[in-house]
Amino acid sequence: MSENSYILRIACDDQPGIVATVTSALASRGANIIESNQFWDRHTNQFFLRVGISVPAEIDKDSIVLTLNPSVDRFNMKLKVDVVSRRPKIIIMVSKFDHAMLHLLYQIKVGWLDAEVAAIVSNHEDARKVAEQEGIPFHYMPVNKDNKIEQEAKLADLIKQTNSELVVLARYMQVLTNELSSQFYGMIINIHHSFLPSFKGAKPYHQAYDRGVKLIGATAHYVTPDLDEGPIIEQETERVNHAMSADDFVATGRDIEARVLARAVKYHLEGRVMLNNHRTVVFTL
Repeated sequence: MSENSYILRIACDDQPGIVATVTSALASRGANIIESNQFWDRHTNQFFLRVGISVPAEIDKDSIVLTLNPSVDRFNMKLKVDVVSRRPKIIIMVSKFDHAMLHLLYQIKVGWLDAEVAAIVSNHEDARKVAEQEGIPFHYMPVNKDNKIEQEAKLADLIKQTNSELVVLARYMQVLTNELSSQFYGMIINIHHSFLPSFKGAKPYHQAYDRGVKLIGATAHYVTPDLDEGPIIEQETERVNHAMSADDFVATGRDIEARVLARAVKYHLEGRVMLNNHRTVVFTL
């Protein structure tokens, strides 16, 4: 039997009957629940629900939304429905350090990440060769204090023209303006080469080395107008020691960055990340 699969994400104030009402509505359309995750944040009283369903082929996305509209009205829900079979488009932005970008491209190539790279954007020419080898459009957008607004306007147009669902800052070493960060809030993921909130700003591994830390890490987070303070999606640490040099810290960090960013992108594209004010709810695999 041919079927369609969807991911439903629901957020609302917590109250009795949410899950029962939603699942009963879905059952009325012959939906089979194949995955379900829920979380109640007792501090904000917000309830988060992610449900994966399969339904008969004749039931499309609009039908699912119509079926759930009474539940949405009753509980004042925020509802998002994604088609599992879609291949989300993403834009990768990079400067000179290309390890995180290359890891993303590899994970897409082997199928672990299900996405289409609509464009690679850089303020340097270094990534052009890789983009051409992979058959991905390359956009060279050099940035300085005089053209930053103009270049970001081009980026915003590119996001809309390509219908990209996510922009990935894979060691893109330019600070986005408050306007762009706000316009695409929840759609831009950055990899910060530090275990935030420690060692923000430039050269965090060197800062960590100078402080003699025993653990270093990387943090993938959503970009906000507050530099390096956006909602955190994923983190990882690795042990270091006194015998290692600052360059050893950097080399270790590069590996962590690539892994953490890829996981964060996967969670986002699979609808596993839900924003909860300045925090996130991440329904991992």
